[in-house]
Amino acid sequence: MFTSIVGNVFGFKALRALRLEDLRIPPAYAKTFQGPPHGIQVERDKLNKYGRPLLGCTIKPKLGLSAKNYGRAGYECLRGGLDFTKDDENVNSQPFMRWRDRFLFCAEAIYKAQAETGEIKGHYLNATA
Repeated sequence: MFTSIVGNVFGFKALRALRLEDLRIPPAYAKTFQGPPHGIQVERDKLNKYGRPLLGCTIKPKLGLSAKNYGRAGYECLRGGLDFTKDDENVNSQPFMRWRDRFLFCAEAIYKAQAETGEIKGHYLNATA
C-alpha cells in the first residue's frame, strides 16, 4: 500500500523538496492485514532454490506493452537466469493488457523458460488488478 501511495511520487525528478511528514492508516483498515501468508522458506521450497539469494525483477516498462510483449519480456528475464519476475505494484488490467491475457502469456513464459533451463521459475502477478 505504501508504495502505491508514495512510491512513484518520490521518483519525480522535478520534486526535489518533497517529504512525507505523516501517514495515517485507520486502525480498522490496519486490522484487516494479517501479514504475508507464508515466508521465504515456502518460496524457496516452491522454486527449489537453496543456499543462495533468490534472483528476480519487476517487468519494465510497467505500462505500454501488450500482454504478449509483457510475457516475452518475462521469458527473456527467466531464460537469462532469474528465478522469478513480478508485476509492478501499480500494474492493473488495462485495455491494452488485460489481467487474464497477462496471466496467460506469463504462464507461457514460465513453462517455456522452465523447459529450456530445467529450473523452476515463477512470476508474481498483481492480483489486486
